[in-house]
Amino acid sequence: MISRFLHRLIIACVVLSFIGINEINALHIIGGDVVYKCISTDSMRKEVRYEITFTMYRDSKSNGANFDDPANFGVYRGSGNNWNFVRTIAGIRVQEIRDIDVSTNNPCVLVPVNVGVQSGRYVFQITLPIIDQNYLISFQRCCRNNTILNLVDPGGTGAAFTTEITSDAQKTCNNSPTFNNFPPVVICVNRPINFNHSASDIDGDSLVYEFCAPLTAGGTDGATTPGSPTSCTGVTPSPQICIPPYDEVTFLAPNFSFLRPMAGNPVVTINSQTGIIEGSPNILGQYVVGVCVKEYRNGKLIGTLRRDFQFNVTTCEVAVTADLKASAKTQSEYTVNSCGEFTIDFLNLSTDVRYIQNYYWEFDIKGKIEIYNSRNVSVTFPGLGSYKATMILNKDLPALSECSDTATITVNVYPSINTDFEFAYDTCVAGPVVFNDNSTSGAGPVLKWMWKFDNEGVSQNQNPVFEFDKPGLKAVRLIAEDVNLCKDTLIRNVNYFPVPSLIIIEPNTFTGCQPANIFFDNLSTPIDDTYKFEWQFGDGNTSNVLSPTNTYTETGTYTVVLKLISPIGCETTKTWPNLIKVVPSPVAGFSYTPETPDLYNNNVSFIDESSGAVAYLWKFDSLGVSLIQNPSYTFRDTGVFNISQIVLHPSGCSDTATAMISIYPLVKFFMPNAFTPNNDGLNDEFIPKGSFVGLRNFNFTIWNRWGDRIFETDDFTIGWNGQRNNTGETASPGVYAYLIEYIDPLGEKKILKGQCTLLR
Repeated sequence: MISRFLHRLIIACVVLSFIGINEINALHIIGGDVVYKCISTDSMRKEVRYEITFTMYRDSKSNGANFDDPANFGVYRGSGNNWNFVRTIAGIRVQEIRDIDVSTNNPCVLVPVNVGVQSGRYVFQITLPIIDQNYLISFQRCCRNNTILNLVDPGGTGAAFTTEITSDAQKTCNNSPTFNNFPPVVICVNRPINFNHSASDIDGDSLVYEFCAPLTAGGTDGATTPGSPTSCTGVTPSPQICIPPYDEVTFLAPNFSFLRPMAGNPVVTINSQTGIIEGSPNILGQYVVGVCVKEYRNGKLIGTLRRDFQFNVTTCEVAVTADLKASAKTQSEYTVNSCGEFTIDFLNLSTDVRYIQNYYWEFDIKGKIEIYNSRNVSVTFPGLGSYKATMILNKDLPALSECSDTATITVNVYPSINTDFEFAYDTCVAGPVVFNDNSTSGAGPVLKWMWKFDNEGVSQNQNPVFEFDKPGLKAVRLIAEDVNLCKDTLIRNVNYFPVPSLIIIEPNTFTGCQPANIFFDNLSTPIDDTYKFEWQFGDGNTSNVLSPTNTYTETGTYTVVLKLISPIGCETTKTWPNLIKVVPSPVAGFSYTPETPDLYNNNVSFIDESSGAVAYLWKFDSLGVSLIQNPSYTFRDTGVFNISQIVLHPSGCSDTATAMISIYPLVKFFMPNAFTPNNDGLNDEFIPKGSFVGLRNFNFTIWNRWGDRIFETDDFTIGWNGQRNNTGETASPGVYAYLIEYIDPLGEKKILKGQCTLLR
């Protein structure tokens, strides 16, 4: 089954042969941005007046809808995910509709004729009260082109273009930044782009650039059949009903995201300081890209300028470029060298083959001109020497005269070179290998040698001596080169498996505390895990690994022996008398009371239960320490604390025991049995009293004798004032039931019931 991305890619490649696909619905939106300019402020009325400019971009070749004329815009107040509708700006007419230039300055760059972009502007002024909240002004419209490659369901994805005027922007009569240029309509596939997407700010604020997710709004409801096109899923959503926040478009993961909106090598990125977009798109298609410009003043973010636009990545390369496989290249000059071969195959790498109508090769063979007209040619030369040739693309085609290209070729036929060498070494004793060069060349003596000894080293000496660090089947390569730069390569294997001349091991300690885990690091060379190892640790334990670990459970002194056997049968043995000494260790341990301390029972006594210890160090988390055997500590705050006991043996060995102690807060409160809400400052509220530290999900209700709930709160600092649901209507004197529910610091649900008497 073809993947969704591959399916979309095939569609895009077909469509990009004539990008302007016919869309009869409102598939026309390809971008937009919104800027605002402060006209004036009225300090007496605390108002600010702005000029708002919405610039929209549409695909003029898609047969989609024209610009909305007139258009409606929504005004909201709030921030983040909480916005309230303020008003609708209705009946704004589009103006200054113009075509965006899609041409290039290179006559050999092919730009599809069915690519077209128009821009239109909506301008209006609005007076706003200066508030401590932000204003958001938006335009919502569906839909985008079906052929967009980096979005999920692009044909059903609309656009929301917004500008947010922050509280700081209102108070300072701030002006938003404005973009300096519109992005290129057509981008050439596999060619680098370097577009300056910077903005200017007349207030001199600092600007930071980033890719961001474009916003979406609306849908296809009512686009082709009667319905509610102004609903939130319609073509033109209602500003009053469809309030922000707006969803972000859904990028087609995992190939695309708002940070990586286009395929590229290198990937397309934006410079956060300059706004320059760089990269080299490498997949044909249409891509939605969002750019945000964050506006900072004195280090504080006061606004964000957003632009949403569509890149068309298509084939628009230089029509033809002459190229061929060669030994050396300098612009249009090519050198082809052959060493010992008189028949040479010329591999043509010229591009783009779709725009090359003919090939013309001309070879001067000792005064005789040979002509070929195929893309690749094979030519047999009569002998050693230097020959001249020319390759011309689209020769004698006036219509393609500006897209013709020529390569001038020098062919050198040199004598052959033959690389050869031999080597000698002691197979069982680690040492150097001696290499002798036997290479020859028909052009004279060999001048250069490049040896590579597996992956362990190199040499440019003719007859090198090399010692391998590691054993194994070593691939040794020699490249020999003569005066004509002709080269030949030979690879031979060296079966290198000697035993070390000196066995070296390094224990992680020579004196260990019981039980002692000793790691023996085998530093002998050259060895690896293909060798056999016979370890004896002196305590009856053995091992057959390269660098083992042994646990000594008893005290004493131990002799260690190691025997090495190479894969080809070479062996050696080493003994280390009395290498390891194991001394006694203490055993740490303790208990404490109380077992479940809390904030009111917070003095904890620690009882030593260690053995073999002569000194003690207690650490009460980061709060304090003690050196006595059985200490106590008072915890002043709640929390979870790490307690450590470190004990010391006369041998110098130590041991550590740890425990985690939790000091919990306690919820303790009581309820009075009567209250008098007469506003004399005494007992005017029926309210719980006591400690509420750590309490969660508190709920306090009052019920009359008929089962009616007449008071409720989730705030333990608010009591009942004797009114019915705080309406101002006083409750009659008498007995009322109360119910309190909460979750204590240990996560247990608690319920407290009782009665109170209201006295008046």
